[in-house]
Amino acid sequence: MTLLGYGEYTYEVSGKDWGDLPDGWSYKEATAVAVDSKDNVYVYNRGGHWIIIFDSNGKFLRSWGEKIFTNPHGVTISPDDTIFCVDSADHTIRKFTLDGKLLMTIGVPGKSSAPMSGQPFNKPTHIAVDPRNGDLYVSDGYANASIHKYSPDGRLLFSWGESGTRPGEFNIPHNIAVDRDGWVYVADRENQRVQIFDSNGKFETQWVNLARTCAVYVDNRGDPLVYIGEYYCGDTTNTMGLRIGPRISIMDTSGNLVSELGVKSFGDDPGRFYAPHGISVDSKGNIYVAEVSWGEFGSQMDPPRNLRSMQKLIKQ
Repeated sequence: MTLLGYGEYTYEVSGKDWGDLPDGWSYKEATAVAVDSKDNVYVYNRGGHWIIIFDSNGKFLRSWGEKIFTNPHGVTISPDDTIFCVDSADHTIRKFTLDGKLLMTIGVPGKSSAPMSGQPFNKPTHIAVDPRNGDLYVSDGYANASIHKYSPDGRLLFSWGESGTRPGEFNIPHNIAVDRDGWVYVADRENQRVQIFDSNGKFETQWVNLARTCAVYVDNRGDPLVYIGEYYCGDTTNTMGLRIGPRISIMDTSGNLVSELGVKSFGDDPGRFYAPHGISVDSKGNIYVAEVSWGEFGSQMDPPRNLRSMQKLIKQ
């Protein structure tokens, strides 16, 4: 048994691709993961069966979305158990019921805004839902440097951010989350930080001393915790570096580190990660980690090969 973390936040790792996939299926790579109110797990992936749903034990339940998405990137389940899927290549965010009925589309499929224009969308990355009122926040990160706020019915309210390294500026805003008090957490990936804003887009603070911050998830149950997925920062030929990612850091909402999961560099051994790209947490405190291991590592190997891309960390 391999354990990660310390103190109250210690976890047993699954050690291999989590979830009992049907014969012949593959994630290729899992880009994002979300958990509904019944602890069912929705894996957004690039293997052709775009949304794959499991129970909390990894039993396959169903899939949907096979003819909808172009490049799955971010997924979020709102407090009312609707699911938002971000398609970065299609420049859209779609809202569905949990069984795949389309409810709303934000953005025009296949049509992007001008690069770095600050207008939605150009390769958006993730979406967060304010648990207080259903307001939506979209990180528009790959060819923009903006956050867009929408009303629950998909009406654009305002946007903020531009390219840069100063507070309130972004270099790939890659993931986003909102806590129960309405604070907005942005994983500002290439600036290696998390920036925190109020609901009006006003900069509040930033958390640094992180690796490349790719994922951020807020668990609003009990004392809220913030889970941060970090990419590897070193030379990808060096598997010996310590404490420079990839890893999961768990912080309280004041920015205090409460546990760190993973100190070794990338690898397939239990307790190591490749590229944490999406995080979710169930009602028992178990962590689900989606990793873009194919794009970051497997596709560059000789010969190329699929790597583990979905892990469950079981709280002890």
